[in-house]
Amino acid sequence: MMNLSEGAESVVAASGSLGGAWLVVLLPAIGALVLLAGGKRTNAWGHLLGCATVIAAFVYGVVMFFASTGLDAGQRVQNLHIYDWIPVNALQVDFGFRVDPLSLTFVLLITGVGSLIHIYSIGYMAEDRDRRRFFGYLNLFVASMLVLVLGNSFVTLYLGWEGVGLASYLLIGWYQDRPSAATAAKKAFLMNRVGDVGLALAIFILFQQLGTTQYTEVFAAVGDGRLSSGTLLAVTILLLLGACGKSGQFPLQAWLPDAMEGPTPVSALIHAATMVTAGVYLIARSNPIYSASPDGRLIVVIIGAITLLIGCVIGCAYDDIKKVLAYSTVSQIGYMILAVGLGPIGYGLGILHLLTHGFFKAGLFLGAGSVMHAMNDEVDMRKFGGLWKKMRITFATFTCGYLALIGFPLLSGYWSKDAIIEAAFSQGGWRGWVFGGAAMLGVALTAFYMTRLMFMTFFGEKRWEKLKSTDGREFHPHEAPAVMTIPMIILAVGSLGAGAYLAINHTLVDWLSPTLGELSEAHDSPFSTPVLTTISIALMVIGVGLAWLLVGRKPVPVEKPERVSFPVRAARRDLYGNALNEVLVARPGTWLTRFLVFLDNRGVDGAVNGIAAVFGGGSGRLRRLQTGFVRSYALTMLAGSILVLAALLMVRFS
Repeated sequence: MMNLSEGAESVVAASGSLGGAWLVVLLPAIGALVLLAGGKRTNAWGHLLGCATVIAAFVYGVVMFFASTGLDAGQRVQNLHIYDWIPVNALQVDFGFRVDPLSLTFVLLITGVGSLIHIYSIGYMAEDRDRRRFFGYLNLFVASMLVLVLGNSFVTLYLGWEGVGLASYLLIGWYQDRPSAATAAKKAFLMNRVGDVGLALAIFILFQQLGTTQYTEVFAAVGDGRLSSGTLLAVTILLLLGACGKSGQFPLQAWLPDAMEGPTPVSALIHAATMVTAGVYLIARSNPIYSASPDGRLIVVIIGAITLLIGCVIGCAYDDIKKVLAYSTVSQIGYMILAVGLGPIGYGLGILHLLTHGFFKAGLFLGAGSVMHAMNDEVDMRKFGGLWKKMRITFATFTCGYLALIGFPLLSGYWSKDAIIEAAFSQGGWRGWVFGGAAMLGVALTAFYMTRLMFMTFFGEKRWEKLKSTDGREFHPHEAPAVMTIPMIILAVGSLGAGAYLAINHTLVDWLSPTLGELSEAHDSPFSTPVLTTISIALMVIGVGLAWLLVGRKPVPVEKPERVSFPVRAARRDLYGNALNEVLVARPGTWLTRFLVFLDNRGVDGAVNGIAAVFGGGSGRLRRLQTGFVRSYALTMLAGSILVLAALLMVRFS
């Protein structure tokens, strides 16, 4: 695959429909401003305005897409200058947008899936008194994400990056009366700041070395060899750190499952199509940098492989339906990171899986929200069972997402995941076997934990008939209203057919070629494509069969067993990810803070206070000599005269 650092890029000033790219960002931004500044006066129609602005942004995004398809490949990369943002001596940053196939793809995904989630939220948040403010936060999130993907420089990307972090903090902590929600929001915010430091440092290094942060100039400099291999490696690692924070990759994945404390539409927005994909976008956007650093790409692939297995293993042990889906997201983003880390052969495949994942994972989260809506906000799958008869639309749409996720033949996940596995094996040598083997193992584990979820939620005994919810109410499961089921149906259709549409004849990778380069076929794989597909399907069937043997054919106890094996205990504790962060980061940070406080109190403050005490004490003692009596002053003068005379005599006779 040819990458842009080799001179394939042709940049022209944005014109026509593409020149109005700022409207895509402005519409949801205005919606957020009106809803958050308008106060209670917008309560009656705020949710409608929130939906209308995002839908309008999606419509204009579609117009931009079709306008771009009519251009030659070389004209599809266009820059839109809006104003001089930071004109400070050598630091010249203009605020502008880069309209190209990659950014347009994300615009359609963000606004399209975002519109469906907005519509779904009308029904889901119908009883919330602050629904208007919730939609304001959603619009702020969408606007920030659009700035992130449309920005024409790393600094503009960073602006959207931080805006997404702020909006996610507000949405995850929406239920402010719940300590767990407040803690989850703070945890997400702080762990993302760790990654943000890496991204900021990468931007600093690029500016220090190249004097610019504009994509066009940075990528041209990389192609000209103006950065040393060591600098390139440092930049790729720091960019990866930023991606790990935002996309929940190892070792910064612990915040992502806790983010389930927010309302379910937030979970769908964060985990399906927007925030967690920002890290994948960052690496794909920086493809000329990564293509020039093989060691940097290797580190990316290692992180992706580790993360996809971590997510799968932990997802097998949880009983919380949203957390199972959350760890599924961790795993699937791991596949995407692995793909883009493979370099020219994998950039387009990572984006392909990102798009298919956006459909089926958003549908799964909205389906989970429909189940919770029917079950008094209960999330414990042990209290479900037999719901398919009560919620047929939810069951059907959820099944479509489930089959797409596990890679059922000819559905969306099949086209994207199998292509990544083949690309991983094509690396050859130990790398091909290790990374391809990890991706293959993920297939079986994914099929197991998702089938387990299906059995516990929709099949078996109706365990909810004998239980009461935490607030004392009985469970009366029912289908969600149309405003919630229609978005689920649309996403289910995407789960079924989007993968085939995007993958057959290389439709997506050809579309992305002006940004990511031409498609490069996989070579040197130990397996042919039919053999690899057969093995993948066999592993999927094994995973489904194990779930049926262990869960499907046995009664599911309502109470969680206390005595379980060590692997299950470890998985339920997130493979000790939180403990690891506590030992390696939190406690050393606390100890360092305490030492610095001690040093400040006893060292800095001690020195300042000691000097003050010396001068204060000395002045106090000198003040005692000022008695006000003439005889005392005369005696002092006499003593002084005698001392002076004695000194003179000593000098005279010495």
